[in-house]
Amino acid sequence: MLYWIADILGFEGALNLVRYQTFRFGAALMTALFLGLIIGPRMINMLRVRQGKGQPIREDGPQSHLAKRGTPTMGGLLILVSLVVSLLIWMDLTNPFVWACLAVTLGFGIIGFIDDYDKVTKNSHAGLSGRVRLLLEFAVAGLASYIIVGQINTNLYIPFFSFVEIPLGPFYYVFAAFVMVGAGNAVNLTDGLDGLAIMPVIIASGTFAIIAYLVGRPDFSEYLGIPHVAGAGELVVFCAAIMGGGLAFLWFNAPPAAVFMGDTGSLALGGALGAIAVASHHEVVLAIVGGLFVLEAVSVIVQVFWFKRTGKRVFRMAPIHHHFEQLGWSESKVVIRFWIIAIVLALIGLSTLKLR
Repeated sequence: MLYWIADILGFEGALNLVRYQTFRFGAALMTALFLGLIIGPRMINMLRVRQGKGQPIREDGPQSHLAKRGTPTMGGLLILVSLVVSLLIWMDLTNPFVWACLAVTLGFGIIGFIDDYDKVTKNSHAGLSGRVRLLLEFAVAGLASYIIVGQINTNLYIPFFSFVEIPLGPFYYVFAAFVMVGAGNAVNLTDGLDGLAIMPVIIASGTFAIIAYLVGRPDFSEYLGIPHVAGAGELVVFCAAIMGGGLAFLWFNAPPAAVFMGDTGSLALGGALGAIAVASHHEVVLAIVGGLFVLEAVSVIVQVFWFKRTGKRVFRMAPIHHHFEQLGWSESKVVIRFWIIAIVLALIGLSTLKLR
């Protein structure tokens, strides 16, 4: 909004800062952070009153989690409200990439909200059926893919190699939608311990803020040998809003959590990361930067596949963070060590920009 106003009125001098993506990065982050901290207590109280028993806790899960009964869920609403308000203030309203990513974020957030609401009202873990949820997710991701691909080519770029690309043609629409849906569900599976999912999301968002800025600059992208995507630099503001809203949520989600993110937040944030990766043409790099989310998702797939085939488990419990809990690691140890892994993977992801 302010960028649009500044552009129309032709702001000069200090007011011209509003046009700079780097300035709006910091402004969007701080706006989302402070807004989240302000509305957080009231929103958490509202969720606690309306939900009563809070998020259902599995009886067959780690016994330490039974103490979390009564903790409200749907805390992702706090992130989404902070993110959207911050974006509307600081984003370029004419940029299609931001609108496409916002559509995925809100679309997945609504799907997650319906799922959370179903679980809370029925006091069950069932929620929406897997088929219905995936159908809705692919519908939203398909629309976003259509918007994004209208602005970019349909090539898949390979990291560690300069300008090496695989032309996917029409199949790219399916691939892009799969990236968004896969990222959304991977983050959703990671969200099982206090603070476990949100910090890696913040780390990944900060990483993709750098990538989006470089991809959006023709001079930097040519020097680094990465694809240039005109307009993708505006995603810097989007990443900043995610980081600010995420930090505000972490303030209340720090152990012992006052609120859980729920599918409302995890699906939305994962889908947002997937959309940003597609828009910046760094889909493969997302698998590296978000390697922790990939590991969590793969652990569930392997566990289910192997158990159906042999009746035996590969891990003591899946997703894999519960496996380490069952080995005797405290929740805080699992969370902090997974944060460290997320940081290392982010650095590896950033190294792909130059190692070509």
